[in-house]
Amino acid sequence: MKISEVPDSIIIKNCNAYEEDSDLIEVYKDSAKAYIKGYTGLSDEELDKYEDLTTAYLCIIGDMYDNRSFTVDSDKNNRMLQSIMDMHCINLL
Repeated sequence: MKISEVPDSIIIKNCNAYEEDSDLIEVYKDSAKAYIKGYTGLSDEELDKYEDLTTAYLCIIGDMYDNRSFTVDSDKNNRMLQSIMDMHCINLL
């Protein structure tokens, strides 16, 4: 499934969120997509070429939803997310 095809119902299930949080999820969707684009350097069209980025997209949204407070319990990066993003990164320095 492509990022552009992910329905809100799947995102809400992935986050274990409530339907009432759909407005909040909308903010996270835009932020997660912008984060992936900024990290990889890919355009909207290019994002849809790689279905594994959908997993990263859902992971980022879930992390944003779970860590809504200013402080977090862990300072560790998600290795799966990191490797998926690194595979598609075209803006290496």
